[in-house]
Amino acid sequence: MAKTRQGLVIVNTGDGKGKTTAALGMMLRAWGRGMRVCMLQFIKHEKANYGEIKAARRLGLEITPIGDGFTWSSKDPDETVARAVYGWEQAQKRILGGGCDILVLDEFTYPLHFGWLDVDEIIAWLRENKPSTLHLVVTGRYAPQALIEYADLVTEMKEIKHPYNDGLQAQPGVEF
Repeated sequence: MAKTRQGLVIVNTGDGKGKTTAALGMMLRAWGRGMRVCMLQFIKHEKANYGEIKAARRLGLEITPIGDGFTWSSKDPDETVARAVYGWEQAQKRILGGGCDILVLDEFTYPLHFGWLDVDEIIAWLRENKPSTLHLVVTGRYAPQALIEYADLVTEMKEIKHPYNDGLQAQPGVEF
Protein backbone atom coordinates (compact mmCIF):
# COMPACT_ATOMS: atom_id res chain seq x y z
CA MET A 1 0.00 0.00 0.00
CA ALA A 2 1.42 3.38 -1.02
CA LYS A 3 1.82 5.98 1.69
CA THR A 4 -0.01 9.20 0.96
CA ARG A 5 0.32 12.25 3.10
CA GLN A 6 -2.96 13.64 4.36
CA GLY A 7 -2.89 17.00 6.05
CA LEU A 8 -4.63 16.94 9.40
CA VAL A 9 -6.38 19.63 11.39
CA ILE A 10 -5.18 19.18 14.96
CA VAL A 11 -6.52 21.02 18.01
CA ASN A 12 -4.78 21.11 21.40
CA THR A 13 -7.19 22.65 23.90
CA GLY A 14 -8.18 22.54 27.56
CA ASP A 15 -7.25 24.15 30.87
CA GLY A 16 -4.05 22.18 31.40
CA LYS A 17 -0.52 23.05 30.38
CA GLY A 18 1.12 21.61 27.31
CA LYS A 19 -0.90 22.83 24.34
CA THR A 20 1.82 24.97 22.79
CA THR A 21 4.54 22.61 23.98
CA ALA A 22 2.88 19.70 22.17
CA ALA A 23 2.67 21.80 19.01
CA LEU A 24 6.35 22.73 19.34
CA GLY A 25 7.23 19.06 19.70
CA MET A 26 5.31 18.30 16.53
CA MET A 27 7.13 21.12 14.74
CA LEU A 28 10.50 19.81 15.88
CA ARG A 29 9.65 16.25 14.80
CA ALA A 30 8.50 17.47 11.37
CA TRP A 31 11.54 19.74 10.97
CA GLY A 32 13.74 16.73 11.74
CA ARG A 33 12.10 15.00 8.77
CA GLY A 34 12.86 17.91 6.47
CA MET A 35 9.39 19.44 6.57
CA ARG A 36 8.81 23.19 6.51
CA VAL A 37 7.28 24.39 9.77
CA CYS A 38 5.80 27.73 10.81
CA MET A 39 4.07 29.05 13.93
CA LEU A 40 2.03 32.22 14.37
CA GLN A 41 1.42 33.16 18.01
CA PHE A 42 -1.84 35.06 18.35
CA ILE A 43 -1.52 36.21 21.97
CA LYS A 44 2.18 36.62 22.67
CA HIS A 45 3.38 40.18 22.17
CA GLU A 46 5.06 40.91 18.86
CA LYS A 47 8.28 41.73 20.73
CA ALA A 48 8.17 38.59 22.88
CA ASN A 49 11.43 36.72 23.33
CA TYR A 50 10.43 33.56 25.19
CA GLY A 51 12.47 30.37 25.20
CA GLU A 52 10.69 28.79 22.25
CA ILE A 53 11.28 31.91 20.16
CA LYS A 54 14.99 31.96 21.06
CA ALA A 55 15.32 28.25 20.27
CA ALA A 56 13.46 28.62 16.97
CA ARG A 57 15.73 31.48 15.95
CA ARG A 58 18.81 29.30 16.66
CA LEU A 59 17.36 26.42 14.65
CA GLY A 60 16.17 28.60 11.77
CA LEU A 61 12.48 27.90 12.41
CA GLU A 62 9.74 30.46 11.97
CA ILE A 63 7.84 31.47 15.10
CA THR A 64 6.12 34.83 14.75
CA PRO A 65 4.39 36.45 17.73
CA ILE A 66 1.73 38.91 16.57
CA GLY A 67 -0.41 39.64 19.62
CA ASP A 68 -0.35 42.36 22.21
CA GLY A 69 0.21 40.21 25.27
CA PHE A 70 -2.51 38.97 27.56
CA THR A 71 -5.30 40.28 25.37
CA TRP A 72 -8.15 39.26 27.67
CA SER A 73 -7.06 42.20 29.88
CA SER A 74 -6.24 44.50 26.97
CA LYS A 75 -6.18 48.24 27.51
CA ASP A 76 -6.97 48.74 23.81
CA PRO A 77 -9.58 46.18 22.66
CA ASP A 78 -9.69 47.62 19.14
CA GLU A 79 -5.94 47.01 18.75
CA THR A 80 -6.36 43.49 20.10
CA VAL A 81 -9.05 42.71 17.52
CA ALA A 82 -6.98 44.33 14.75
CA ARG A 83 -4.02 42.12 15.66
CA ALA A 84 -6.22 39.01 15.54
CA VAL A 85 -7.50 40.01 12.09
CA TYR A 86 -3.93 40.72 10.95
CA GLY A 87 -2.80 37.36 12.33
CA TRP A 88 -5.54 35.54 10.42
CA GLU A 89 -4.52 37.40 7.25
CA GLN A 90 -0.93 36.22 7.81
CA ALA A 91 -2.17 32.66 8.36
CA GLN A 92 -4.16 32.80 5.11
CA LYS A 93 -1.06 33.97 3.22
CA ARG A 94 0.98 31.08 4.60
CA ILE A 95 -1.78 28.59 3.82
CA LEU A 96 -2.18 29.84 0.25
CA GLY A 97 1.55 30.36 -0.26
CA GLY A 98 2.45 26.76 0.40
CA GLY A 99 5.57 27.62 2.40
CA CYS A 100 4.67 25.40 5.37
CA ASP A 101 4.05 21.69 5.67
CA ILE A 102 2.91 22.27 9.26
CA LEU A 103 1.37 25.57 10.29
CA VAL A 104 0.70 26.13 13.97
CA LEU A 105 -1.82 28.80 14.94
CA ASP A 106 -0.82 29.12 18.58
CA GLU A 107 -3.51 30.46 20.92
CA PHE A 108 -5.82 30.87 17.92
CA THR A 109 -8.79 29.63 19.93
CA TYR A 110 -8.88 32.91 21.88
CA PRO A 111 -9.79 35.14 18.90
CA LEU A 112 -12.49 32.60 18.05
CA HIS A 113 -13.77 32.25 21.62
CA PHE A 114 -13.92 36.01 22.21
CA GLY A 115 -15.59 36.65 18.84
CA TRP A 116 -12.76 38.68 17.35
CA LEU A 117 -12.87 36.30 14.39
CA ASP A 118 -15.91 34.36 13.20
CA VAL A 119 -15.33 30.63 13.63
CA ASP A 120 -17.82 29.66 10.93
CA GLU A 121 -16.16 31.96 8.40
CA ILE A 122 -12.72 30.63 9.34
CA ILE A 123 -13.82 27.00 8.92
CA ALA A 124 -15.58 27.74 5.63
CA TRP A 125 -12.41 29.42 4.33
CA LEU A 126 -10.26 26.49 5.47
CA ARG A 127 -12.60 23.95 3.82
CA GLU A 128 -12.23 25.86 0.57
CA ASN A 129 -8.53 26.76 0.71
CA LYS A 130 -6.45 24.52 3.01
CA PRO A 131 -4.19 22.34 0.88
CA SER A 132 -4.92 18.65 1.39
CA THR A 133 -1.34 17.98 2.51
CA LEU A 134 -1.02 20.85 5.02
CA HIS A 135 -1.08 19.91 8.71
CA LEU A 136 -2.80 22.74 10.58
CA VAL A 137 -2.38 22.82 14.36
CA VAL A 138 -4.53 25.11 16.53
CA THR A 139 -3.83 25.61 20.23
CA GLY A 140 -5.53 27.38 23.11
CA ARG A 141 -8.25 27.07 25.70
CA TYR A 142 -11.95 27.25 24.89
CA ALA A 143 -11.85 25.67 21.44
CA PRO A 144 -15.27 26.33 19.88
CA GLN A 145 -17.41 23.27 19.23
CA ALA A 146 -17.45 24.00 15.49
CA LEU A 147 -13.65 23.85 15.42
CA ILE A 148 -13.64 20.60 17.40
CA GLU A 149 -16.10 19.07 14.93
CA TYR A 150 -14.04 20.25 11.95
CA ALA A 151 -10.74 18.93 13.31
CA ASP A 152 -9.33 15.47 12.62
CA LEU A 153 -7.55 15.18 15.96
CA VAL A 154 -8.47 16.95 19.20
CA THR A 155 -6.58 16.63 22.47
CA GLU A 156 -7.79 18.19 25.68
CA MET A 157 -5.14 19.05 28.24
CA LYS A 158 -6.59 18.74 31.74
CA GLU A 159 -5.02 20.36 34.78
CA ILE A 160 -4.62 17.97 37.66
CA LYS A 161 -2.17 19.99 39.75
CA HIS A 162 -0.30 23.23 39.10
CA PRO A 163 2.44 24.97 41.10
CA TYR A 164 0.73 28.37 40.62
CA ASN A 165 -1.89 27.16 43.07
CA ASP A 166 0.87 26.89 45.69
CA GLY A 167 2.09 30.40 44.92
CA LEU A 168 5.11 29.41 42.81
CA GLN A 169 6.11 31.77 40.00
CA ALA A 170 6.44 30.76 36.35
CA GLN A 171 9.74 28.96 35.76
CA PRO A 172 12.11 29.74 32.88
CA GLY A 173 12.37 26.78 30.52
CA VAL A 174 9.11 25.34 31.82
CA GLU A 175 6.63 28.18 31.43
CA PHE A 176 8.42 30.52 29.06
